[in-house]
Amino acid sequence: MSTEILESPKTSETDTGSEVFHYVRKAKIAESAVMGTMVQALCGEVFPVTRTPKPGSPVCPACKEVYDSLPGGD
Repeated sequence: MSTEILESPKTSETDTGSEVFHYVRKAKIAESAVMGTMVQALCGEVFPVTRTPKPGSPVCPACKEVYDSLPGGD
């Protein structure tokens, strides 16, 4: 897996019912937004990019855990 910068473009409903954003490969965000292709989040969820996060938006806990374990993911 590449350690390039990751971004969180999409929301989903989690067990808690709160809306969260997922981390995906940055290079896939524009492609998904334009072409409607699916992206895979670090947590494994697959979805099309439909929204852009605002600063302070909640992040998927599973994605954050994976991201934080990557080299340079501080």
